[in-house]
Amino acid sequence: MRFFFRSRQFKIILGITVILIAVSVAFAVIGGRMSPQSDIVGTVTAPFRSLAEKISSSVNDFVGAYTNGEKLALENADLQSEIAELREKLADYEKVSSENKFYKDYLEIKDNNPNFKFAPATLISRDKEDPYMGFVINKGTVNGISANDPVITDAGLVGYIGEAGLTTSKVTTILSAELTAGALDNRTNDSGILSGTIELAKDGKTKFYNLSRSCNIAVGDYVVTSGEGIFPAGLLIGTIQSIGSDKYNTSIYADVKPFVDLSTVKGVMVITDFEGQGGMLENNQ
Repeated sequence: MRFFFRSRQFKIILGITVILIAVSVAFAVIGGRMSPQSDIVGTVTAPFRSLAEKISSSVNDFVGAYTNGEKLALENADLQSEIAELREKLADYEKVSSENKFYKDYLEIKDNNPNFKFAPATLISRDKEDPYMGFVINKGTVNGISANDPVITDAGLVGYIGEAGLTTSKVTTILSAELTAGALDNRTNDSGILSGTIELAKDGKTKFYNLSRSCNIAVGDYVVTSGEGIFPAGLLIGTIQSIGSDKYNTSIYADVKPFVDLSTVKGVMVITDFEGQGGMLENNQ
């Protein structure tokens, strides 16, 4: 408001107001000294008095509106500040809530697998050129992570560490053709091999193949790791979506939809150590 009183507009309004007050006072004095019979001056000056009153009222309205406007602007600024503060608190709450769920799931998996050692990590970038949806996490060798370490979430298998740097690592996903793992139908115990193809990766699926023609797998069955290769046994992989036979009609294969939605992954757990890990690596080489 103090800036308005210093402005050129205010000075003009003040000048007009002073003139109007002076004219009103003059008319009042003149009118007071004239006899009741001398109405001509009152008649002549009436329009001017009316105009003066209207201008004075308009000036008062303008000043009031300006004052109220400035007050509203200040109140709006305060409200915007409060909204920004509330949004920041909400973001912090959502972050803490997400972290709490993450570590709760982590503890549940650890309770079920006491021989596992974990390194929780967060996705920091995605490889847009990778058709298999590989990504980079914020943990590396300084955190005990090594190449070939399994990567999971509470939903199931994500993939493995393809490259381990000092403070970051590249994850090769379950959709990749580079990944090869022993797998089982959790219901029938029929075994096969899990690996991706670029065609299936487009649909977010991977392939469970080299199954015996006498196997009893069915659509909807769960597929888990068998413990052969770089992964411990029993990690959830996904569900069987469709079943077919190879072109030579000697074995069965199935398309599998992973439990983990790779497009929404944010936090993962790297299994840095588990019972038999060294032996599995040697057998896989």
